Amino acid sequence: MSERKWTLVVVPPGSGASRAVEVSARVLKAVTGLAGVIGLIALLLGYGTMSRSVDLQRSAALEKENARLAEELGRLHGEISLLSDTIKTIAARDQKIRLLANLEPIDPAVHQAGIGGPTPPADPNSIANMGVLGRRASEVRVDLAALIRRANLLAASFGEAGDSLENHRERVAAMPSILPTTGWLTSAFSQMREHPILHIARPHEGIDVQAPMGAPIAAPAGGRVIKTGWESGYGNVIVIDHGYGLQTKFAHCSKIEAQTGQVVKRSQVIAYVGNTGLATGPHLHYEVHVNGKPVDPLRYVLPDVVVD
Repeated sequence: MSERKWTLVVVPPGSGASRAVEVSARVLKAVTGLAGVIGLIALLLGYGTMSRSVDLQRSAALEKENARLAEELGRLHGEISLLSDTIKTIAARDQKIRLLANLEPIDPAVHQAGIGGPTPPADPNSIANMGVLGRRASEVRVDLAALIRRANLLAASFGEAGDSLENHRERVAAMPSILPTTGWLTSAFSQMREHPILHIARPHEGIDVQAPMGAPIAAPAGGRVIKTGWESGYGNVIVIDHGYGLQTKFAHCSKIEAQTGQVVKRSQVIAYVGNTGLATGPHLHYEVHVNGKPVDPLRYVLPDVVVD
């Protein structure tokens, strides 16, 4: 059986004569296969070129992004250094505030623990093992964690100092630090003295301040009035509870201004000097009691207030 052939008619443009070319099937298949191989190679080369171009573009973008990340990490590291200096300044201020609040300074070991903290276990997948940027990011994270611990330590310290100062302020406000009226000290606090009217020895649980009739009597500290009225021997009396176990008592008043249950402030007028009860003349009998026991009021009165 003869080989099958194909006839190709080539028609030139214009009026030229056509030509007929006979091609065997084997040759035609070979030419077709070669053209396919060439086309495939061309496609592969084109894909490779495009892929390389894309990789180059991606690599350039990553390098640019890494450069920006490195710059940002450097900026963050600088800001953390500034923040660390600020926290050091606050820590120094905290030590002074603790002293003012009658608190012990933070123990250096505790302070060091707040700075350093526990060392985390090694992690093979840590970002610290991911090149230069990974190490820098890990350093920033460690520094930031240390600052957070220090800030928390200082916050707790400030809270403790604030509570202590508030309590101290309230205690100071409760101290009967001023003389209730202006006058002359005529009789001091004593365990035993002769009563000027009864002429018998008995304790004098306060001080006597001679002052004009009707002179104002001021609260020596803030507190709540817990008693007003007549008391045998003392005449018109008023008692103030200042808290912290402190109470003050004012006797021989001519008139009582404050009411039982009323909250009064330091220097507020609560009564007026008189000579009610057993008294030889207008004066204020003033007592201070601590946890129910009488103490010398002059232990609390500022020295420059007393006119002797």
